[in-house]
Amino acid sequence: MSSNQTASARDVQHGLLLMSLAMLILPGIDAITKYLSDSLSSGEIAWSRFLFQTLFLLPVVLRGGGLRVGRRLWIHGARGTLIAAATLMFFTSLGSLPLADAISIFFVGPFILTLLSAVFLGERVGWRRLLAVAVGFAGALIVIRPSYETFGLTALLPAGAATAYSCYMVLTRRLVRDDSIAIMQFYTGVFGGLTLSIALWFGAATGIEILTPTWPTATEWLWLAALGVIAAVGHWMIVIAVHRVGASMVAPLQYLEIVGATILGLVFFGDFPDGVTWLGVAIIIGSGLYVFYRERKLSLAADAGLVSATKPNAPLI
Repeated sequence: MSSNQTASARDVQHGLLLMSLAMLILPGIDAITKYLSDSLSSGEIAWSRFLFQTLFLLPVVLRGGGLRVGRRLWIHGARGTLIAAATLMFFTSLGSLPLADAISIFFVGPFILTLLSAVFLGERVGWRRLLAVAVGFAGALIVIRPSYETFGLTALLPAGAATAYSCYMVLTRRLVRDDSIAIMQFYTGVFGGLTLSIALWFGAATGIEILTPTWPTATEWLWLAALGVIAAVGHWMIVIAVHRVGASMVAPLQYLEIVGATILGLVFFGDFPDGVTWLGVAIIIGSGLYVFYRERKLSLAADAGLVSATKPNAPLI
């Protein structure tokens, strides 16, 4: 084996390991959110996540040459607003839903992104992937049904979060060739934080419960800081993994997040999905893996000049 091949194999090994670790630690964000939801509003927790994530990334951005303000600043602003909305909806759902249920429903995101990419980015989507998308949505409905009967409209919030996040990813694809990942992540934190600051001001003025801030205790500040650090580190690990081995190879590993969420939910909250929920989860995962398989196959064919190029779904981050 040549030195280049050895390096390539090492990159694959490291990339897959980083992605796996990221998917197992990122549910820590949701566990902390669920723990704090009894004393802090979901809007305040989401705002704190963006605050600490931005502070954590600021030295990285400055060391990398500073910020650039270009014509696409409005796209950064739109991305920040969308990710703020997605985070708020998902964090609100965690106040009631078990971790594994909420994350499983959120994983309709790749299916929504597939449809949005076809409509807005002109990507080709064949009947096989459309069928997989339909089956994936059916799996999500299986997970949502018992949760909806128990928690009402709250059970739909992860799906709303997935929709907002998918729109965020569509805009991300327009920026990824022009801006560094660090700058994109930093602007996401800045504009997400600004959006939620306005929302919290409005919530305090009108008495909306999920947007009414209260001053955290010292211990709660530590948990909020930990949440921001986990978000920044976990997403950075995903970025490195994608750069080393490509999105299409590491994307299927994102379903390990359901494993991490299930473990944390069981250990800290006593929640464990029932048989019907596991059936829905299995359908979502199977359909998602097929979508990734088809997109990877078409991407390889495009590289060989057999079909027009398509862009694989990026992992949910």
